[in-house]
Amino acid sequence: MTVFKRIKETAKLRGTNLKNLAKQVGLSENAIYSWKNKTPRTDNVQAVADVLGVSVDYLLGNTDEMHSNKKDDKTVDLEQDTTILALDGIELSDDYKQFIIDQVRSLRKLRGDDE
Repeated sequence: MTVFKRIKETAKLRGTNLKNLAKQVGLSENAIYSWKNKTPRTDNVQAVADVLGVSVDYLLGNTDEMHSNKKDDKTVDLEQDTTILALDGIELSDDYKQFIIDQVRSLRKLRGDDE
């Protein structure tokens, strides 16, 4: 599988498309599409891997392990992350995800944890 195909497949799994992914990375809308026919710069592949939460080795096809090589980066912003949440094997809708976010904010406010 090519780097382009691996990126496209991973972006789809993360609930985004290549144009949105390119914007998140800071590239032009069609930059990733150009990688069908040319080799991307290493720093751009790293940036895409960071946004998708996978390793560069995964995008290059050197491993089938999707997870990032970053051991210390475990923070996920629920409002920004496109990871699909599930409970008991059932995918949670965006409404449930927003409900969880709202509940955490309410709890923070009650406890005085809000900054």
